[in-house]
Amino acid sequence: MSTHFQFDKRWSLQPIEGDTGQTFMGVKDSEKVFIKRNSSPFLAVLSREGIAPKLMWTKRTGDGDILIAQEWLDGQLLTPVEVGKRLDVVETLQHLHTSDSLKKMLYRVGGKEQQAFDFLSEYARQLPQDLKHNTYLLQVFRYLEDHIPSTNELRACHGDPVHTNWLLSTEGRLYLVDWDSTKLADPASDLGIVLGRYVPFSEWENWLKLYGIELTDDLLNKIYWYSGIDYLLRIKKHFLYRDYQQMNRELIMLKEIYTNFDGN
Repeated sequence: MSTHFQFDKRWSLQPIEGDTGQTFMGVKDSEKVFIKRNSSPFLAVLSREGIAPKLMWTKRTGDGDILIAQEWLDGQLLTPVEVGKRLDVVETLQHLHTSDSLKKMLYRVGGKEQQAFDFLSEYARQLPQDLKHNTYLLQVFRYLEDHIPSTNELRACHGDPVHTNWLLSTEGRLYLVDWDSTKLADPASDLGIVLGRYVPFSEWENWLKLYGIELTDDLLNKIYWYSGIDYLLRIKKHFLYRDYQQMNRELIMLKEIYTNFDGN
């Protein structure tokens, strides 16, 4: 298999290792850009707001694909510990979730709405038998099913703010990358991922104060709910990919976070 291809005579695209075949390093002479194939058109406004790296150009290929080029940034991905401790992570999510312009733009480009029940349905849809009959996973699913939270307002959400999607440039600017899971949902769906994976439970209240909201019982239950369904969805994904090692890591983390409530 070729390690690169050209979409015109000037640019050479080299696949970025470890991805799904949709991201490339684009090279033209000494110029270098990050290219995503058929990514969200939402990227344009995200780059203008400084949440995602600068948008350089978009091009349509002969076979109808849309290539979106962003500024190539040297830097590094955040570690799990850094996600839980950095103030700019809090500020970026708060900016995303409270921006009316980002919400309107996401609606305009056809962003999908996802209520709490839709997350449950996504997990239950074509669930492999091995997972369906796992006693613990069934117990968690039943709890989630019985405690579906209400959504006051749908906002623009990243959908997958895990540590590998936070890029810190060498200039010290933090960006959220990989917007393929973006959706209009309850901001607690993003918060459940970040808090449930990277922030010790004892620090949730202070983290949320920095974010700009008070930790009420209702919000606590909602964040737990979204953290739980996120773990279930990742367990299902890794099972389908036959990545049982990562699946078991997700299961261990789910059990750790779900020891903080009584399950009643």
